Amino acid sequence: MIEVGDLVKRYGDTTAVDGVTFEVAPAELFGLLGPNGAGKSTMIGVLSCLLRPTSGRARIGGHDVTTASPRVRRIIGVVPQDVALYPTLSARANLHFWGGLYGLKRRELRRRVEEILDLVGLTDRAGGRIETFSGGMKRRINIAAGLIHSPQVLFLDEPTVGVDPQSRRQILDLVRRLRGERGVTVVYTTHYMEEASEICDRIGVIDHGRLIALGTLDELKRRHGDGAQIHLAYEGGDVEALRARLAASPDVNGVATTGNGNLVIGSRAAGPTLGVLAAAAAASGGRIASLRVEETTLETVFLRLTGRSLRD
Repeated sequence: MIEVGDLVKRYGDTTAVDGVTFEVAPAELFGLLGPNGAGKSTMIGVLSCLLRPTSGRARIGGHDVTTASPRVRRIIGVVPQDVALYPTLSARANLHFWGGLYGLKRRELRRRVEEILDLVGLTDRAGGRIETFSGGMKRRINIAAGLIHSPQVLFLDEPTVGVDPQSRRQILDLVRRLRGERGVTVVYTTHYMEEASEICDRIGVIDHGRLIALGTLDELKRRHGDGAQIHLAYEGGDVEALRARLAASPDVNGVATTGNGNLVIGSRAAGPTLGVLAAAAAASGGRIASLRVEETTLETVFLRLTGRSLRD
């Protein structure tokens, strides 16, 4: 559904997007992560026909974003990070306005507005002015405006910024439904690692304008993570014998002793290592007093790749 090849966007001497290549399949939920200034917004700007690329190619639904931008605009929806609604108008009036801009007429427009209000769970507040809505409700109507014309591709830029946990959950569930029930292809940018980990089929990490990693969460953790760390307090047995037995396991990539005599075990895969650990602890004559497993997370991978946090 989305094809990007060797895409470059420069502003004078500054290269905001630097030779990026990737594809997004139909009905895929694709996450785009990167620090502030990494090139995410510029990438979305090019794909949504707001910015002209310096070189390279980008197609959506088979249409080139430069030479066929009117066709691209008809099949995409864009939900910006800032709420793009008229605060003194009702939710329904806002949707009628945006639907009219997309060319929806009378009966079709009325039907679509009511359908979208139901989808975002705000039919009962349709007559309320936007300025009276909570942050989460505004975000949902913002998404509704991007969906009013039934796009095939939806760009969501930080859709949960500044909302409470309950509203965040409603928005994430809505995004899943768009992909699962309606087959919408979604490109999702976020500062929240747990959101990308939870809902995205694949994740692209962009930094300094380059796409530096791409894959499913498991693929990214496998390629760029350290597996897992197992923190172990061991009592009453031969610690050195335990260390030797663990070090001999092919799933263990290191065993270190902490200052208080406990062990930290580096593991390629926590499950198999825990089985080896239980047997080795028993054979070494002691017992496991406590145990904690720290799995590699998307944040771990991100920091390893970029060397900084998303909020830098």
